[in-house]
Amino acid sequence: MTIRAVVCGVGHYLPARVMENSEFEAHLETTDEWIRTRSGIERRHIAAEGETTSVMAIHAARAALADAGIDATAIDTIIVATSTPDLTFPSVATMVQAGLGNTTGYAFDVQAVCAGFVYALANANALILSGQAQRVLLIGAETFSRILDWNDRSTCVLFGDGAGALVLEAAPGNGTSADRGILATDLHSDGRLRELLYVDGGPSTTGTAGLLRMQGNAVFRHAIEKLAETAETALAKAGLNDGDIDWIVPHQANIRIIEGTAKRMQVSMDHVVVTVQDHGNTSAASIPLAMSVGRARGQIKEGDLIVTEAIGGGLTWGAVVLRW
Repeated sequence: MTIRAVVCGVGHYLPARVMENSEFEAHLETTDEWIRTRSGIERRHIAAEGETTSVMAIHAARAALADAGIDATAIDTIIVATSTPDLTFPSVATMVQAGLGNTTGYAFDVQAVCAGFVYALANANALILSGQAQRVLLIGAETFSRILDWNDRSTCVLFGDGAGALVLEAAPGNGTSADRGILATDLHSDGRLRELLYVDGGPSTTGTAGLLRMQGNAVFRHAIEKLAETAETALAKAGLNDGDIDWIVPHQANIRIIEGTAKRMQVSMDHVVVTVQDHGNTSAASIPLAMSVGRARGQIKEGDLIVTEAIGGGLTWGAVVLRW
């Protein structure tokens, strides 16, 4: 018998404030058409004052726990993927733990920027396979609106806030690709490329949070190649190929990256869950958000083979293959 980390619940949370592309026209040299054409983004959600990453994470966590029919006290590990924590420390995950009333488990954050949720999935899977966890609450949550330069039209129009969550639990499998649960993971990073996407501040440098800086064209060139390669590597590890995919649930950064990756993998866009038009790039939150929305739309069903992939600052990138 093989142990698998199986998804048993999913949920998400979005701030009430919706910012349409047209709002940027008042203070930036840009238009709704310019933003849509280059990114596919039409709107994004912006966190309200006092609506922190941990607040949104708790909302998403409660939705996922309700979907799973599991009380927070049954969770033994909480992992939050984020690059925009409430505080330098403690971790957002411990704040979520307290907010949910969980007193018996352990909690920690994972920071790999937009690839954070893929990294967190891989870590959650390893904890379950090693027997160190039976049920993991896994959350991606970001308030990127707080680290944007709102005068930089090349970056501020791309990002939004939100949170998504999954509940994973240990379940028996047969050790084949037909099993439900996580089937394979593939992670990478290359610190030499850090200047392509970074924040220009931090506790040990400026003593401030800093603002996001990005070389968009360079990131775009790396993204399609690296995302397709890591997805196909993960599929190969699982003994599968592109033709077995029911859904790609990609990091929602840019519609051109999403389309380019799908084309390279020879997967029709009819089999790609796309939410970037409504959420923008929510970094580590984008994949669980898209999973939750895809499930609510009726796209993702039990037994479907899912490939999820992401690339973020670092550069960091990776993919996970799982059967829902």
